Amino acid sequence: MARINLLPWREQQREERKKRFLIALVGVLVAGIGAILLADQYLSSAISHQNARNQFIKTEIVQLDARIKEIGELKARRKQLLERMKIIQDLQGNRPIIGRIFDQLARTLPDGVYFSQVKMTDKLISIAGAAESNNRVSDLLRNLDASDWLEAPSLTEVKANTAGAVDQSNTFQLTVRQTQPAVDGVKP
Repeated sequence: MARINLLPWREQQREERKKRFLIALVGVLVAGIGAILLADQYLSSAISHQNARNQFIKTEIVQLDARIKEIGELKARRKQLLERMKIIQDLQGNRPIIGRIFDQLARTLPDGVYFSQVKMTDKLISIAGAAESNNRVSDLLRNLDASDWLEAPSLTEVKANTAGAVDQSNTFQLTVRQTQPAVDGVKP
């Protein structure tokens, strides 16, 4: 006898396929949502990690800026201290020179001449004084020119004062430049 299947097997097969399709669809949907959530979680953690690194870099930059500012202040202070040290060294080095200059001024002073004012500005010495005659002023200029510590005397003014017939004096003003004597033919 021929077997005839009268049962609706095609519909059952269709239903079974539909069920497998829905299960596969739900599985793919769950896997997709899971993948999206995992990707979101990964990206969120990467962003938060990068933000933490950025914040760390910002705090380090602030600290380095403070250190750079401190280094700049230290350099400025060092420069000031070096300038002060140079001034002190110059003063210490020039201390004996002033004594030599006064000694030379006393040695070049001829009889009958006296100084009423001596003023030194940088290396230029201004001298005001009185002398018995013009010849004494000329002697003073020659003596200043012959000195190793003084050079280029320049007479600015000579005035004759006649207070009485017997007492005649001349007041004068001159300038001379301070120098240091040559050592072995070489000037410093």
